[in-house]
Amino acid sequence: MSASYVRGLHMMLHNCLDRAVKERLILRNPTEDCIVPKLEKKEMHILHPEDISAYLKEAEKRGMLAMFFLELTTGLRKGEIVALLWSDLDEQSMTLNICKQAVRVKGGGVKVTRPKTETSIRRISLSQETVDILKKEHAKHPEIEYMFPSPVTLGMYYPDSVTAVHNKILKSAGLPHIHLHDLRHTFATLALQNGVDVKTVSSILGHYDAGFTLRTYTHVTTKMQEEAAATMGKLIGANV
Repeated sequence: MSASYVRGLHMMLHNCLDRAVKERLILRNPTEDCIVPKLEKKEMHILHPEDISAYLKEAEKRGMLAMFFLELTTGLRKGEIVALLWSDLDEQSMTLNICKQAVRVKGGGVKVTRPKTETSIRRISLSQETVDILKKEHAKHPEIEYMFPSPVTLGMYYPDSVTAVHNKILKSAGLPHIHLHDLRHTFATLALQNGVDVKTVSSILGHYDAGFTLRTYTHVTTKMQEEAAATMGKLIGANV
């Protein structure tokens, strides 16, 4: 089991047994004596700004521009983006309702479920450019309910198939390999670097709190703090 999975199980058991202590069913919570494994900090990769144009051009050649443009402008999870229906899009208010996700099940299948956390259920705003691209995509297959249907089955795109397409796009464009999930990191990193506040980025990503976003993107926020310190130093220093 991965360290994150073990930590998740520990947290769940800890909360359950804490409740048992409060209800005087047991004297103390035995999970307090457990030593949980530390999370390994993985190096984060992103699609660099100078490579985005080449990436999207290759995506367009494969008829996948809309999906990957949406991914880069919203940072949706893979399971969220393949489960999208056209009914989730409100063109008038330019918003997208994220209320379901595709998850793997035993045996290799996939099913659509409600997200595990309430913060993952959210309505996010879209840019005019994103809405226009989605409208063009809808015109290609107006009778299909899925926003990004599989070209083979016309049903929901299998999540692993999206990963395969992403890898082919990188290879065709001659770009360094990054994971599909790194496109989510790309959105968050570029949003923060370009002045979008942490709380807003956190709500778009569906994180449970802005603190988690801060910890996840420390490399970005640290640089932002350094720039803020320099700005304030000059501002106040001008009065000395």
